[in-house]
Amino acid sequence: MLAYIHRFIRNCRISKSARIVDSLTIRELSEGFLCAVRMCQMEGFAGDWKLLSEGKMLHKQSPLLPLNPYFDESEKIIRLGGRLRDALPPMAEKHPYILPYQHSFTSLVIRYSHVSTLHGGAALTLNHIRKKCWIINGRNAVRREIHKCIVCYKFNPSITSQKMGNLPPARIRPQKAFTSVGIDYAGPFNISPSKGRGRTSVKGYIAVFVCLVTKAIHLEPVGDLTSDAFLGALHRFIGRRGKCVHIYSDCGTNFVGANRKLQADKLAYKLYIEKTILGKLTDDGITWHFNPPSAPHFGGLWEAGVKSMKHHLKRTVGDRTLTYEELATVLAQIEACLNSRPLCPLSNDPEDLMVLTPGHFLVGDALLAMPTEQADKLSATERWRNCQHLVQQFWKRWSSDYLSRLQRRTKWLENRRNLQAGDLVLIKDERLPSNLWALGRITETHCGQDGLVRVVKLQSQSGIIKRPVAKLCPLPIQDNWLNRDLDPPQQF
Repeated sequence: MLAYIHRFIRNCRISKSARIVDSLTIRELSEGFLCAVRMCQMEGFAGDWKLLSEGKMLHKQSPLLPLNPYFDESEKIIRLGGRLRDALPPMAEKHPYILPYQHSFTSLVIRYSHVSTLHGGAALTLNHIRKKCWIINGRNAVRREIHKCIVCYKFNPSITSQKMGNLPPARIRPQKAFTSVGIDYAGPFNISPSKGRGRTSVKGYIAVFVCLVTKAIHLEPVGDLTSDAFLGALHRFIGRRGKCVHIYSDCGTNFVGANRKLQADKLAYKLYIEKTILGKLTDDGITWHFNPPSAPHFGGLWEAGVKSMKHHLKRTVGDRTLTYEELATVLAQIEACLNSRPLCPLSNDPEDLMVLTPGHFLVGDALLAMPTEQADKLSATERWRNCQHLVQQFWKRWSSDYLSRLQRRTKWLENRRNLQAGDLVLIKDERLPSNLWALGRITETHCGQDGLVRVVKLQSQSGIIKRPVAKLCPLPIQDNWLNRDLDPPQQF
C-alpha cells in the first residue's frame, strides 16, 4: 500500500507524460517496505529511535539493549547489531530490522511469512521472518498470529465448553420411583423368532427406562423402532412400575428409525412425535421433555444406564442369538443386578455392610439379597407401619448421604465467555474430519438460570439448527484477510 502511495506522490510531482502507470517495480516495493518499517519503529520504539538517531546510549530498561542495536543512517532505520558481524550470511540476515512485539505492521509481516511458508509452524515462520526482520519476543508473537489463522484452526479446532450447570429439580427432589424417567434405546440386537435351525434372525431393540431420582433401571425388549412399538413398551413399563409424570429423552431418531425422511430432519421428527405420541401421553398426564439435538451429555444418566446394560449383556450373551423369551429373561436378570448397585452406605456404623440400592425404593431391599424370615408375627397394621418407617429411613438416608455425593462437579469447572448472536463457529461432526466441519452463525442464545449460555440456535447451510456449546468451535477471529478460502453458508 505504501508503495502505491509513493508512486502516487511521485506521479503528482512530475509531468503527465513522465508518470509511471505500470505494475510496481522491485525498487518501489522495497522503498515502501522500508517506509513501513521506519514508521513502525518510530511508533513502537519512539524513545529509543530518538536516542539512537542522535547517537546517544539507550536506557538500561530498554528492551532493545540486549540486541546491541545501531542506527542505519542511510535508511533511517534501527538494525540489530548482534554478534555475527564476521559471519558469512548476507547483511540483511546478520543485521535485520527490529520490529516491536505488538504492532499492526508486525502482525502483517507474520501473516505474510506464515502464508509464504504454506502455513508453517511457529519455528518455520519465525525463521523465515528473521531473514529480514527481528521481532521482539518473536516466538510468542508468531504463535499469537498463527492461533488466529482460520485455515490452521480448522485442522485443529478447540471445542468450547461452559461451566457445568446445576442439577434439575427432577433429580434432587424426593418422589416416588419412576415418577420422572429418562428413556433411551439400545441396539439393534439379533433376535430369533423361535428355537431351531434355519431360523432367520430379525433386529430387536431394548428400551431403557431410568429413574432420575433413585437411578433404578427398567429394561423392555422392543421389536422395532415404530411409535406403536414404543407405546407398547411404555404401557408395559407403566403396568409394572406405575404411571410416570415426566419423560426425558434426546432428539435422536431412535423411535422412528424406519422413516428415512424423519431420520434426516430432526425437527420433522419432533413434530412427528408430538402428533403421534405426545397426544396420547397428554391424556394420561405425562409430559415429554426433549434435550437439545446432538447433546448426549444432557442425558448422561440414561446414557450411563445404556452403557451398564450393555456391559452385562455382552458378557452374558456374547455372539449368541436369543429368542424373544430368552432375551426377556436375561434382561430381567440384568435389571436385578443394576438395581442392586450401591448408592451409599445404609448407616454410619463401620461394621454394617448394608448399602442403599435402587431396589430399596422398589421392593424395600436389594433385588439380589437373600430373603429373611420374620422373627415375630406382626399384624397387618403393624407390618404396614413398619414398611412405611423403612421407606422413610431410606429417603432420609438418600437425602443425607446420596445427595451430598452429587455436589461435586467432575469437569467444566470454570465460567467461559458466553457465545453471542453473530459469532461464527464450526459445528462439530464426528463423522467428518475437522477441516470439513460446517460453518454456522449464531442467531439466538438460550441462557440458563445462572445466566450462562449452553444451547444456541445456528444458521447453517442446512437451515436453522439447535446445538449445545459443547459441539461448537468458535473461530478465533472473524475478519481475517488470510481466510479468503473460507466458504461461509449461502445465507450470509
